[in-house]
Amino acid sequence: MSLIQSVSRRAALAVLAAASVAGVAQAQVQQPVQASAQPAARHAPLAPPKLIVTIVVDQFSANLFDQYRGRYTAGLRRMADQGLVSINGYQTHGLTETCPGHSTVLTGMHPVETGIPANDWIDAKSGKEVYCLASTQNHLAHGRDDTDNGPVGTEQLRATTLGDWLKAVSPESKVFGVSGKDRGAINLAGHQGQAFWFTDGFGLTTYVEPGQTAERKLAPVAGFNHAFNAWLAANPVTWDYQNAECRALAGDWTIRGQTFHSQLPPAKLEFDNTPLLDEQTLKAAEYLLDTQKLGQGAATDMLGVSLSATDRVGHAYGTQGPEMCEQMHRLDVALGAFLDRLAQVPGGALVVLTADHGGSDFVERLHAHGYPHARRLDTDAIQAVNTALKARFDLAVDPLQAGGSGLMVADAEHKSLPDPLRTQVAEAAVEMLRQLPDVAFAETRDRLLAEPIPDSRQPEMMTIRERMRLSTVAERSPDIQFALAQNVNGGGRVGGTLGGHGTPFEFDRRVPIIFWWPGAHGEERFLPIRTVDIAPTLAHVIGVAAPQVEGRCIDLNGFAVADCPATPMTPAR
Repeated sequence: MSLIQSVSRRAALAVLAAASVAGVAQAQVQQPVQASAQPAARHAPLAPPKLIVTIVVDQFSANLFDQYRGRYTAGLRRMADQGLVSINGYQTHGLTETCPGHSTVLTGMHPVETGIPANDWIDAKSGKEVYCLASTQNHLAHGRDDTDNGPVGTEQLRATTLGDWLKAVSPESKVFGVSGKDRGAINLAGHQGQAFWFTDGFGLTTYVEPGQTAERKLAPVAGFNHAFNAWLAANPVTWDYQNAECRALAGDWTIRGQTFHSQLPPAKLEFDNTPLLDEQTLKAAEYLLDTQKLGQGAATDMLGVSLSATDRVGHAYGTQGPEMCEQMHRLDVALGAFLDRLAQVPGGALVVLTADHGGSDFVERLHAHGYPHARRLDTDAIQAVNTALKARFDLAVDPLQAGGSGLMVADAEHKSLPDPLRTQVAEAAVEMLRQLPDVAFAETRDRLLAEPIPDSRQPEMMTIRERMRLSTVAERSPDIQFALAQNVNGGGRVGGTLGGHGTPFEFDRRVPIIFWWPGAHGEERFLPIRTVDIAPTLAHVIGVAAPQVEGRCIDLNGFAVADCPATPMTPAR
């Protein structure tokens, strides 16, 4: 991985011990009752539901939700009109990527505590890249450990999840996660649940732990895989316009000297980069709902659904073209059908929808649309810093190396330089980087680690430094935590990545947070809440005591949570 690729990639790190689930009270399950139809300020409380459904739409910024809110007609319209909508939901941390973002949703903890600071990081001793959910003991159920992200599991996740708290007191409860990505499914399923994700040429796969068999682990989705592969064989991947407003957004753009045709069907037409991915993920969720009889037993069940297509579309085509327009409309329709199914769950269902992070359009279109500061990274300036450091410290190679969303002070094999040289180079590099107009933030990992973990209860008021602190962890963070200026992107290759995320800015941190259940009454809340508030809120709804977490319980005004306790906050440390 080149230095320039590292600069344009995500950011890194988080590490603290997982929360204990000891002393968790037994969940109390009651029969659901009909919600009051009277438009009172507070509605008659509902009984705890038998099914909790967590939907995470990858790269679904609050900006994107707001942009299309008036045009949704199905599932997202229903949730926006009938649900409890927090228009200022936040991912609190600064390095806004898929893995750390998903890790906050059902743990109630920031990445600094979940141990998932980025999608990957560099092991300073070996110089090797480590995937955020890498496992040294597992293998992939479809028999190809050289595909996807290799063997994965929950070893790297250092916090427990709502599903784990539930299973600790209710072993008969069923907990599932399904996604287009392994990191979406596994983070939602937790340590005790079952996670499934799509892999090329197979269907849904999972990880297999020692002593388990692939056949047994895949049994819950074997029927779906058979039907999916038959469907895929009979229906070649297609993607064309269904909405005139989307067709009007087509156009040609010059990106690093290449022409990008923003149109449908796109030049890069693959199942993973189309709305089909989300539509089939929701079909898989319905399959699990039906075959596993979720929400139909004596115990409370959980289903996590991470929808990856918005992220794939955003990276490949940007967020303001015909591709994302059609994705928004088709996601809305697919979610409408899914909510129809959830409304039929005998024991009642509570749905929460949010995102792992936001995103932004590619800079060439932003520039043309009135944002003259939007530009590609000046790679020569970054290289000049490396050249100066190399000469100043009499080094054989450039010392700044790719470090999993940051910069490592390392040799050509990415192995860390010995101290005190490493610290000296890192501190000198930070001073030089701060002088560059393309750089918004640069600080050494060691300096950030010396600071207390900030209070995030007012996420919109946090400084960039505080946000980056929540993404910084010993051992997994790079030597230099680093963020480009707003709307400055590296990369940019037609046929590859055009747009992205991963920054500490509002368009990457603000996400919708919507609670919905059949019969819910619409309510809008403008004061900020955080994704870490979701887990303790859901735990209170189903009567499961949460361990001490960073999030707090939110009163939903529909379930019996008027006495929603403020979960003890971990003070600034």
